[in-house]
Amino acid sequence: MDTAVLTSGMITAIIVVVVAIILLAILFTFVPVALWISALAAGVKVSIFTLIGMRLRRVIPSRIVNPLIKAHKAGIKASINQLESHYLAGGNVDRVVNALIAAHRANIELTFERAAAIDLAGRDVLEAVQMSVNPKVIETPFIAGVAMNGIEVKAKARITVRANIDRLVGGAGEETIIARVGEGIVSTIGSAKGHTQVLENPDMISQTVLAKGLDSGTAFEILSIDIADVDVGKNIGAELQIEQAEADKNIAQAKAEERRAMAVANEQEMVARVQEMKAKVVEAEAEVPMALAEAFKLGNLGVMDYMNYQNVQADTSMRQSISKMDKGSNKGEE
Repeated sequence: MDTAVLTSGMITAIIVVVVAIILLAILFTFVPVALWISALAAGVKVSIFTLIGMRLRRVIPSRIVNPLIKAHKAGIKASINQLESHYLAGGNVDRVVNALIAAHRANIELTFERAAAIDLAGRDVLEAVQMSVNPKVIETPFIAGVAMNGIEVKAKARITVRANIDRLVGGAGEETIIARVGEGIVSTIGSAKGHTQVLENPDMISQTVLAKGLDSGTAFEILSIDIADVDVGKNIGAELQIEQAEADKNIAQAKAEERRAMAVANEQEMVARVQEMKAKVVEAEAEVPMALAEAFKLGNLGVMDYMNYQNVQADTSMRQSISKMDKGSNKGEE
């Protein structure tokens, strides 16, 4: 009996221990006790119930507590509610805290609300702070412009910009800076009297473009614009003149072809009219015998008159034959 009781007691104790271990494992899995201990060791007061509430709100506690510890150690004032609300809004809490620390070290005024707004706007707030301390160089591609003498000039510029924290939200990006600088380069080259003027003094491009205030409405502040390279391109003026001359030649040829076609059509029309007149002559000659016959019937023409008419025709035919023979002999002598 004692052995049976001892055995059942041991089984019960083992079951209790196993259940206790399972409950502790579940507790430590659901409640980040290690993270809570780390926060207390760092001097950050975080309630264990706050961590449990994060679990219930589907917030990863380490994404909030670790940046909070980092901010506390750096002397940045940020509450756990601010960090959690920014996380729930889809922001990157760790990046925002790193940006606040970098701004604090560089003596740049940056509040948590502005940093969170910049991050939620889709910009890299840490990179913006770094660009405020260390300006960035943007290199444009070759931008072509045509001087007044028709020569194409290609220029490449390096733009040194610094991020403007106050204009990061709603300000234009690098593409706008490149487009505005490109427009300024094209207008400056176009206003030059000759391409040699640009080649001799490329600083005129950077000075003119920089004086236009191209960084207004952008998230950057332009510090300098340097012309890195200048090349001479095509003779656009000569090419345009050649194309214009070719176009004028084609127009003249088209007009000449039109006049030739009209002349050919007119010639064909005249040939048709000659044939028509010949046909009328033949028709009129065909009526002569009929008229003679009618004259014989009416007595208006006698036999002797008809014979005289035949003699006149024969004499005329003979004279025409002699005239043709004389012309042929003259051509042979020549």
